[in-house]
Amino acid sequence: MGGDVPNIKKWNILYPVYINSKKMIAEGRRINTSKACENPTCAEIGYCCSHLKIPFAIEIDKAYPRDFMQRGRVRVLLKREDGTLYNPAISSRKQ
Repeated sequence: MGGDVPNIKKWNILYPVYINSKKMIAEGRRINTSKACENPTCAEIGYCCSHLKIPFAIEIDKAYPRDFMQRGRVRVLLKREDGTLYNPAISSRKQ
């Protein structure tokens, strides 16, 4: 998405299973079920990132290591090179 930062390999990775309310923590969920959503897709996560004005890149051909049948992941850039946040309301990966 962003031409200002071409190296997306250093961006944070967000797999849909991290925020899936139907998964257990042992299966890869990383946030509380009250904040999670049911069966999110990479496209939905990308739409949310664009709404929050956070640079993102969707990688459809990648798979979650614990469940290789779940395809896709989203790379997000939370901080600029100087360390300031793109969106001050989002200060960490868990938010």
